Amino acid sequence: MEDHLIESAARTLWATWRDNKHIDALPIACRPSARADGYRIQAQIAKLSGQKVFGWKIAATSVAGQKHIGVDGPLAGRLLDKRVFSTGAKVPLNNNVMKVAEAEFCFGMGKDLPPRKTAYTREEVLAAVATMHPAIEIPDSRYRHYESAGAAQLIADNACACYFVLGSAVTLRDWRMFDLAQHPVVVYVNGTIARQGTGENVLGDPRIALTWLANELSLVGDMLREGETVTTGTCVTPAAVLVGDTVTADFFEFGRVEVELVR
Repeated sequence: MEDHLIESAARTLWATWRDNKHIDALPIACRPSARADGYRIQAQIAKLSGQKVFGWKIAATSVAGQKHIGVDGPLAGRLLDKRVFSTGAKVPLNNNVMKVAEAEFCFGMGKDLPPRKTAYTREEVLAAVATMHPAIEIPDSRYRHYESAGAAQLIADNACACYFVLGSAVTLRDWRMFDLAQHPVVVYVNGTIARQGTGENVLGDPRIALTWLANELSLVGDMLREGETVTTGTCVTPAAVLVGDTVTADFFEFGRVEVELVR
């Protein structure tokens, strides 16, 4: 896509996001069909927002999630810092078309992973990680019909990023020794169990998802940077939520994270 079309798409999506509105799709003239163009639009949205990129999210890390939005693999999106909250925060849900909460393993990066020709190994990526956290994502799309938007448009739309709630860093010194694939996660809505899952729902293991992201960004000339935070995808089937609900994600030894959803 030519630069002026990337700019047009980014301005359309950013205005929609900023004003908390939704559109059916990007105009055909500036609608991306390639993933790489989706990432270019996404990067331009971050510039237009004037916000710092807090980190990254990964969408569609389960087969069920991929089928739900009609894609054949994961998608990466940027987390903008003014949409990031600490555990216990009140987060707006008004005009959200997805209305779900997701419990996710999250990693804080301690080193850069710059673009390169050879793929990063899981060991290399984990060596660049400084911290692990429990997290809740409250996703949304700027498209009314996000299920049929396609991968390139969804990437342009920041992979359905909206709000993100970060829990405290895990204090266990040996957290790297745990089997994250089999680690249980329970989501409560208003104190009642709503969903249960494990890390295996995240591309088989949240660490595999993190490695996928490092290599996905490398392919498009981008990178994970020291100080950025990565949330790797939901460990549970997304839990339906409404304004007024309190959502708690319990990661057991790794702690809890909570959010109150408000108008």
